Amino acid sequence: MMANNRAATEQTPLITTVIVAPPRPRYSHSTIRRFCTIALSTTLIVVIILFLIPARYLPGNNTESEWSPRYASSYLPWHSPYELKGLSYKELTEVLLDTPKPDKAREWQQYYTAGPHLAGKNLSQAEWTRDRWVEFGVESGIVDYDIYINYPLAHRLALLEKVDEGNAAVAEGDESGLVEITEDEGKQGRGYKVGFECSMEEDVLPEDPTTGLDDRVPTFHGYSASGNVTAQYVYVNFGTYKDFEELQLANVSLKGNIAIAKYGWIFRGLKVKRAQELGMVGVVLYTDPQEDGEITEENGYKTYPSGPARNPSSVQRGSTQFLSIAPGDPTTPGYPSKPGVPRHDPHHLIPTIPSVPISYKDALPILRALNGHGPRAGDFNRFWQGGGLGYKGVEYNIGPSPSNSVLNLVNEQIYVTTPIWNVIGIINGTLQDEVIVLGNHRDAWIAGGAGDPNSGSAAMNEVVRSFGVALSKGWKPLRTIVFASWDGEEYGLIGSTEWVEEYIPWLSNAAIAYLNVDIAVIGTKFSAAAAPLLNKALYEATSLVQSPNQTIRGQTVRDLWDGHIRTMGSGSDFTAFQDFAGIPSVDIGFGGGPGDAVYHYHSNYDSFSWMEKFTDPDWNYHVAMTKVWALYAAALVETPVIAFNASDYAIGLDTYLHSVRNLTTSSSHGSLRSLSSFTLLENAISRLRNASTAFDARAAALASKISEGVPWWRWWRKAQLYAEVKRINEGYKYLERKFLYEKGLDGRNWFKHVVFAPGVWTGYAGATFPGLVECVDSGDREGVERWSRIIEGKINAAAKSLE
Repeated sequence: MMANNRAATEQTPLITTVIVAPPRPRYSHSTIRRFCTIALSTTLIVVIILFLIPARYLPGNNTESEWSPRYASSYLPWHSPYELKGLSYKELTEVLLDTPKPDKAREWQQYYTAGPHLAGKNLSQAEWTRDRWVEFGVESGIVDYDIYINYPLAHRLALLEKVDEGNAAVAEGDESGLVEITEDEGKQGRGYKVGFECSMEEDVLPEDPTTGLDDRVPTFHGYSASGNVTAQYVYVNFGTYKDFEELQLANVSLKGNIAIAKYGWIFRGLKVKRAQELGMVGVVLYTDPQEDGEITEENGYKTYPSGPARNPSSVQRGSTQFLSIAPGDPTTPGYPSKPGVPRHDPHHLIPTIPSVPISYKDALPILRALNGHGPRAGDFNRFWQGGGLGYKGVEYNIGPSPSNSVLNLVNEQIYVTTPIWNVIGIINGTLQDEVIVLGNHRDAWIAGGAGDPNSGSAAMNEVVRSFGVALSKGWKPLRTIVFASWDGEEYGLIGSTEWVEEYIPWLSNAAIAYLNVDIAVIGTKFSAAAAPLLNKALYEATSLVQSPNQTIRGQTVRDLWDGHIRTMGSGSDFTAFQDFAGIPSVDIGFGGGPGDAVYHYHSNYDSFSWMEKFTDPDWNYHVAMTKVWALYAAALVETPVIAFNASDYAIGLDTYLHSVRNLTTSSSHGSLRSLSSFTLLENAISRLRNASTAFDARAAALASKISEGVPWWRWWRKAQLYAEVKRINEGYKYLERKFLYEKGLDGRNWFKHVVFAPGVWTGYAGATFPGLVECVDSGDREGVERWSRIIEGKINAAAKSLE
């Protein structure tokens, strides 16, 4: 111990510095190191900022944060959001052309047409379809809705001949054929004899097993009213609005009578609607051979199953819902039919008078009984000419039938609220906020349905299987694909309508297009209806598929198609997408052409046997339809710039306005003929034409630049390019939505589109500028001016979105 150490006191520091070695000199380059640290840190911050700013505006999954790690990793310099995954576009096309097979199409057809599959009675088919799609590699499930529909209990149509004077309304017969009449509305009835009892069913054919199934579906109308009425009857031609108007001008008595009308020209429910409005008490519908062109028994063709002509006992079932007012469940217009939702009285959307369908064989005695009574169809204009039963002794007199010859129409239906089942499959793409939907309905009025809808169902299974093969090869689509097998279409487009109403927020944000195939094959003539945006891609898809009926080796479907594309109307599952949600839609298929066998629409004879014997014996048209559909989808799914053409829309609008001008100048309403020209509408269309032409040119230039590629080190240029692609794609995606008018059309506000809707008195056929045209037809000048302003505003908004 050192002697000079002193003991610690309270003033002694607690910590003292002890020097153990001499200090080391500082790093000689410390200033340089400090500068490098600051520079590198600043560079890193700048890179992050430059990375995040463009990433914020580039395409991707909007369902998650743009700043999430998974999202952001898509925009690393070496990554391209538009790079095809697993397969090149050429390789994908080869898969979609090579995979579909005739034997598979036949297998799917045979399954679907083996038994009845009415809406709400086909759960096993829904589950089978889901299971097949899962086997193909596509994630799938079932979405159900509780809907209000009817099923048949009993029916009767009899021609009664009065034995004694008197009027009667309800009859029941005994074995002698004499009918005891009950008192009706204070009038004493006497007696009637049954002159003819309609069979109300189709003949069982030994050559066609489907026609003899014990559980085959009776003939009936969907949404028809129950009732038992006896009255005189009137032949009303096709039962169009114009037909009824001409009967009124001819002073033909309609009120209190039963109408007998031919199928054709307009949707059947609108025939019943107009008859109901005019005070008629029932409607009978039959299919006249006039609709069959040259392929008739009168022209020497044998009838099915011996030949291609119509079987005389064939009956067209179908819905009588007022389809042009609103499709879907009539108790839940505008919102999905889920359990527990409020229900409305449906009777402004479905009939209150009974109706029944019959064959022309059953119609013959009824029509002959009108011979000599009232004016003849030949006394009216050309639209009343051409009835096909003249060789059977029908003179096509109008009636009314004499007071001693009446019809007794009995229709008993049970209405229920029952589940229906949509099958939904999905292949998630890189861009999950851009979606293509493909759909076909599965339900049918009969056990068969080989043409409608199950030729489409067979094609859809092959489309799903083809994309499944691509998935197995490592392919991932750029955009998301949704497949839909709808239920309830036949009653009123119910499955698709309820689904769109439920998912409208998502669809409005994400949907690019809806591709519908209802009837894939009933003949050899390709046909299409489409929104103008989709025309170009359709022409390209049909140019890639070999036609099954080549007259010159190598001809494609496009080569043998006249290229005509109809405007969108209604009658199939595209309606809710196009007219309610503003999603551009298409409906394609092979229909009847010259020389093709007569199609037995909604009849037991729309069977597997008919399809294989007379329509597509080698199943090549099913395969061709599959390929067109799949390639059409692929073009919309895989091209970085959406394969739309906006210029076609402006061209279409100009054509539609020309039609309106013609209607106005030829109107019988003087106040409309004096209208000035539609200058503001013309200017708006011209603006859209200029904007769309420039927009399409920018889109084409961008597509070319993307195909050339951008080196990874030119990151900022790459980001600019992709941001521009996103803006172009959003312009295309939302263009159709610009034509939606939230308040809807007058008197039918479910329909929101100002350019397309079903004709209010046609149902099937499309009407262009429907709000405007309906005002022209009714002579409503104020309405014409109001709708002109509305449409002008929508067209200008569409043009602005592209500028």
